[in-house]
Amino acid sequence: MSETPAPYDPAALRLLAMEAALAGGRTLLAWRDKFTTREKGPADLVTDADIAAQRAVREVLLGARPDDAFVGEESPAGAPEDRGGRVCWIVDPLDGTTNYVHGFPMFATSVGVVFDGELVAGAIYDPVSDEMFSAAKGGGAFLGEAPIHVTEAAELGESLVAVSLPPRVDIDSPDLRAFVAVVEASRAVRRTGSAALNLAYVAAGRLDAHWAFSIYPWDAAAGVLICQEAGAVVTDCAGQPFDVWKADYLVAATNSLHRDVLQRLR
Repeated sequence: MSETPAPYDPAALRLLAMEAALAGGRTLLAWRDKFTTREKGPADLVTDADIAAQRAVREVLLGARPDDAFVGEESPAGAPEDRGGRVCWIVDPLDGTTNYVHGFPMFATSVGVVFDGELVAGAIYDPVSDEMFSAAKGGGAFLGEAPIHVTEAAELGESLVAVSLPPRVDIDSPDLRAFVAVVEASRAVRRTGSAALNLAYVAAGRLDAHWAFSIYPWDAAAGVLICQEAGAVVTDCAGQPFDVWKADYLVAATNSLHRDVLQRLR
């Protein structure tokens, strides 16, 4: 008896994710001078551009695969649709909204896809630099069509590291304690305001490690897979296997660097 074919082809999903991310990013550029802004919560912004970009991404994805599930940051109440046993797209139409609002050129559209909790493809598009990062499970990671790989950084003291902090940070928060601990030991720490681009930059060898305690699936899904396919070590911030629906992560170029950062996050 023949096996039931898989409900997805990672390589084909990568191409579709790239098409959707490109549509989202181009929409963000088109809205750059005409959006309005409102608050979802303290220091947590949403713009008309976010909503328009998510609509553009969704149209590409569900136009090609109408039976798939879709989880987007700007979906009603942020509630995921039924995703069990289905290919599920996890989308951040505008990662780096505060940057976008202020004209700071670090934002992106992130399109990831999972099946039964397993990352299978993803793309991150930076419309300002016109850079497309992508990956398919088992197929490697790419910037455009050029393969990318993590660095060989083995020690924190020689590493450039990025952190993603929540919109509001209390003075005694674990986020700040970890930040100080890593700053003291690393070459430098960056906070760019875009988790998706931080992850893409680790994969491309521009950063050596990146972590986030407080994050959402749509911020992490595409970038974590791209890092994995580029050779990064990926866990959650406690050193346990990464769970896309919990989303917190630590990615590092090498095992030794991962251990070094992890002990400072605890």
